[in-house]
Amino acid sequence: MTAGEKLEQAVTHRGSSYVPARALLTLVGQHPSVYDTPWAWNHAMHWGTGATLGALRGVWAATGIRGSRANAAHTAVRLAFDQTVENATGVGAPPSTWPPFERRVDVVHKAVYSLVTGWVADRWIAPRLQSQRGTVSR
Repeated sequence: MTAGEKLEQAVTHRGSSYVPARALLTLVGQHPSVYDTPWAWNHAMHWGTGATLGALRGVWAATGIRGSRANAAHTAVRLAFDQTVENATGVGAPPSTWPPFERRVDVVHKAVYSLVTGWVADRWIAPRLQSQRGTVSR
């Protein structure tokens, strides 16, 4: 996802967002300003969130939650996680207030992350924990 973002930024000339870093700093008790650009913290948040939610997708693959529907759900989880953390810490703004181009870019980046993560998880992790109890949830 980071490589894709850097490629997209080179083409569109969109600047880097440091909202993830500011959210992480806020979570650890610091009070970053809107002008702070803590590069290392940004990568820590991106890679930490990617690894955590990647592990979730791996658990889904192991339990039989796989394929395109799992990828779509994972994209929604990734978007929701980021927005929850960024808005709960007060450093982000709801996507409804963003310019339409930035909303599209964010969704595309998260979808690519989820598709690649899902492709790897579904091929690397066998569905060994898949329930065989039935086809209904009750």
